[in-house]
Amino acid sequence: MTVKAVLWDMDGTLVDSEPIWGRVQIEVLGELGGHWTDEDSLKLIGSSLPDALKVWLAAVPEGAIEADALGERIYSEVVRALKESVVFRPGARELLEALRDEGTPCALVSASYRTMIDAVLSHFPPGLFEVVVAGDEVVNGKPHPEPYLTAARELDVDPADCVVIEDTLNGSASGLAAGAFVVAVPQWVPIPTEPRRVVLDTLAGVTPDDLRKLVS
Repeated sequence: MTVKAVLWDMDGTLVDSEPIWGRVQIEVLGELGGHWTDEDSLKLIGSSLPDALKVWLAAVPEGAIEADALGERIYSEVVRALKESVVFRPGARELLEALRDEGTPCALVSASYRTMIDAVLSHFPPGLFEVVVAGDEVVNGKPHPEPYLTAARELDVDPADCVVIEDTLNGSASGLAAGAFVVAVPQWVPIPTEPRRVVLDTLAGVTPDDLRKLVS
């Protein structure tokens, strides 16, 4: 295939934000009288905020907090932490900048809402992404194909000519359903190989040429 664009997930793929999410969930749900563990957080990796909110509400005593207030509290705490600093995943920023330098269009396609994406992107140099698709700007989140189909449409490329880089099952399923080739770099949850999906341990040292070889 010809790689005409690369579509990037954010959380866990570009930046190591999952530990922040886990810490905030444990703190907030615990303060509300709920029981929450790292294992519970792992189960929600790759979920949309509305889906996660249903699980959070079930973990605290009934009536402890309204749904909107709980979502806002957890989300705002994560955004605050991400504004302060982010940790880049190994090799991700280097590959992203190399793709920009050679002129390959990139899009950021995240289940996170626009405010969180803006917090993360404040740590990046401008011009790395031609398109940004946020979780609150689509009707159907991952694993539905809509987020990646939207990015491909806005880049004016065929999804079949796109490489999606993801770290979760939901995200990679979204990319596959959109018709793209998926490069999975799992961090917390294993992802199996299958047709049109390869799995890497890390992006460290991966170049744009390496990416093209993976999908050839």
